[in-house]
Amino acid sequence: MLDVVGGRLATFLDTLDSMPAARTDGGAKLARSLAEPMPEKGRSLRTLLGVLFERVVPTALHTSGPGYLAYIPGGGLPVSAVADLIAGITNRYVGLWMAAPGLVQIEINVLRWFCTMVGWPDSAGGVLTSGGSIANLIAMVTARRERLPPDFLRGVIYASSHAHHSVRKAAVLAGFPVENVHEIGLDARFRMRTDELASAIAQDRAVGLTPFMVVASAGTTAVGAVDPLPAIAELCAVEGLWMHVDAAYGGFFMLTERGREAMAGIERADSVTLDPHKGLFLPYGTGCILMRDRDTLRRAHHVSTPEAAYLPPAQTDEDRWDFAELGPELSRDARGLRVWLPMKLAGAGTFRLQLDEKLDLARMAAEQVRSHAELELVAEPVLSLLAFRVRDPDPSARGTRTRKLLAGINQRQRVVLTGVPLPGGFVIRVCVLSFRTHEKQILQFGEDLAAALAALDPPAGP
Repeated sequence: MLDVVGGRLATFLDTLDSMPAARTDGGAKLARSLAEPMPEKGRSLRTLLGVLFERVVPTALHTSGPGYLAYIPGGGLPVSAVADLIAGITNRYVGLWMAAPGLVQIEINVLRWFCTMVGWPDSAGGVLTSGGSIANLIAMVTARRERLPPDFLRGVIYASSHAHHSVRKAAVLAGFPVENVHEIGLDARFRMRTDELASAIAQDRAVGLTPFMVVASAGTTAVGAVDPLPAIAELCAVEGLWMHVDAAYGGFFMLTERGREAMAGIERADSVTLDPHKGLFLPYGTGCILMRDRDTLRRAHHVSTPEAAYLPPAQTDEDRWDFAELGPELSRDARGLRVWLPMKLAGAGTFRLQLDEKLDLARMAAEQVRSHAELELVAEPVLSLLAFRVRDPDPSARGTRTRKLLAGINQRQRVVLTGVPLPGGFVIRVCVLSFRTHEKQILQFGEDLAAALAALDPPAGP
């Protein structure tokens, strides 16, 4: 069985470069054709693999391909899939330390590596999650339980207008009305305005609300901006607020010198969200929440009930972590293996070199944009993400022409980009964050950008 599956996967990996960057036409027809009742009889593995690799997998955004510069890529390291195969077949339980102490220790190692990267002491800790959304939810619940009374509905959370949508969703799931998330405006570099944040805190206190949490962004999804973390940390310290940093996209650039410079101040946060399936190029489903004080997680998630009497007593040794005590999940897979195996095989230095290359490639892409007088670079790459649009004095025409330019680039199928509406108009995003993306793909982006730009209708005259 493994030989048959391995052959299919080897062919897939060998042909990555030749696949279109995105192929979603006919998706609705495909989905309808796959709808079926529960099968009574089985079919051969080869037949089912044919369905997957010849019909299902090709009709999608090619997120594992080198030309995927849309949204925030990751890549999906194959060795992490090997780790998942080992974890799935051995099927060890890692929610409690005593059930699989070796595998739990491997995951503890991974989390401590991340805490050291952030700049935290041994008392820090965390939990690997399915992604940044769950990590932000855990941070919200933990901050709520640490800083607010049981009747918490006057508590206020602050986030910039470019904070990830999961922040507002986390607030709702944590029991707050969405109106309790107060949006703070942006400066000219798309960063949270700390003067406006300070004013909002003062105004909310004056009307009887309880400010308790600030969510700063370390690499926004829209344009890759990093909020002014030192100033936010200082304000949170003065006001007694919980500081959470959503570094799902940008966090692992801390492995590089330029990334550490951009992230200065993150070590003062109370909690940090990371996404290894972004900055460490791992398969989707690998997120992380870190806490400067690991005990805050335990206090937020420990529940003692008679129904749980069948479980062994919680660990009290500081070196033995029960992940079921640190997060909402009792049942969970051995997520640590999918981080540990590639990190041990390649070493952190290899990941550092890859991330430094992505920083360089983003600046190379920015130069491609700057070489065209008809284009305007709206957001310089602080990390590996940039945004640009077509110059046009007419805002409506500018947006229309920028969208046409995006479609023209993507229809060439060598790279795929996405766009986002900003207050000043629609922009095109380029995000470089796949271990398979190299100079070749950025040169292809430049060629396709030039061709799509030449095909645009000229701007209307005055």
